[in-house]
Amino acid sequence: MKVIALAKKEAQDILTNRIYIMVVFVQIFIILGAFGLGVGSAVITDPGLLDKFGVTSHLTVGISEDLKNSTIANDLSAQKLNVVYFKNMSKADKLLGSELIAVVTVSSSPKQDILVQSDTSNPFYPIVSEKISDAVNKFKLEKKLQSAGISKEMIQKIENPVILNQININEDNIAKLALNTSYFVEIMYGFIVPFVLLLPFFLASNIVTDSIVGEKERKTFEMILMTPISSSMVVIGKILPILSFSLIQSIAWIILLNLLGVPIYNVFVLIFMLVFIGLAFIGMGILISMLVDSTKEANSAITLALMFATFIFFMPLFIKMPYLEGILNIIPTVLMVKLSSTPIISWDMILFFIPTILASTLIFALAVTYFRHERAIRL
Repeated sequence: MKVIALAKKEAQDILTNRIYIMVVFVQIFIILGAFGLGVGSAVITDPGLLDKFGVTSHLTVGISEDLKNSTIANDLSAQKLNVVYFKNMSKADKLLGSELIAVVTVSSSPKQDILVQSDTSNPFYPIVSEKISDAVNKFKLEKKLQSAGISKEMIQKIENPVILNQININEDNIAKLALNTSYFVEIMYGFIVPFVLLLPFFLASNIVTDSIVGEKERKTFEMILMTPISSSMVVIGKILPILSFSLIQSIAWIILLNLLGVPIYNVFVLIFMLVFIGLAFIGMGILISMLVDSTKEANSAITLALMFATFIFFMPLFIKMPYLEGILNIIPTVLMVKLSSTPIISWDMILFFIPTILASTLIFALAVTYFRHERAIRL
């Protein structure tokens, strides 16, 4: 009963803390912002999505009026770029970077060299450059074939040797993603999903540190230590609401991601994993709170510890080295990526999670032991 009373007191302190409530809402804005960034980045880097959302039609390319109805002009129009013709190309050059994203000119016959000037500062430059390159290459090929005396019908067959008919199967089992592109899937599951699910536990380590150090500063820490319950029960009473609120937040973020079109798989396994990761973060917070006596020192120490933890957790997500695969697979974030992005669970994933369980248990056990030692000294 005393443990429950202590847990209730801790829960009440958390729920009445305006900063904590504000940080919860800040996490929502972070998730929505990260999702928006992922969508924006995927659209900008994908020609098909630019065409689908009508962005390409607002990208204007200036071309000499002499090229009207030419292969290069028709091809750029077919790629849904807004093509504007100019009699005076010097005027087009002046508009480059403001109204035009690129200017295409072709020298007079017979050489017909092509000059492309582009606004490289424009975020859509890579896509437009790719589209222009395709049109230019097609134009050059056609001119070479024409100079060789090949007929227009044969040129069309050479330019389009294969007609691709794509047949989709098992469409009912396709994941309902917000954007079905490789870049979107990579950025969402490869970074944003583990980052979002771990956010509450980064906050949990701060809360437990502030809670214990705050008790020290208010001179109420000794009163808690004097309660007739074991040190382990005191720790459990302190961390139970913190861990519970963190898990509730992570579950809420999973639901939010699903609503945004990022389905999360193996939710129960992820929650099980997050429990141990949460114990590790909370244990780290307890250890730091035992070493410092002021909130200022605690905030500095926990910030450094979280920076180090962030490096350890997220750096492996960007490393692609086959000879390090065995080490990288035991990193919790790597496992979270695999679990959240596919409904399939292999025994390898379970085995790779064992080091996280052991490490988290060890950190938490050290925290309880050090707390017990600190209690004995103070009493």
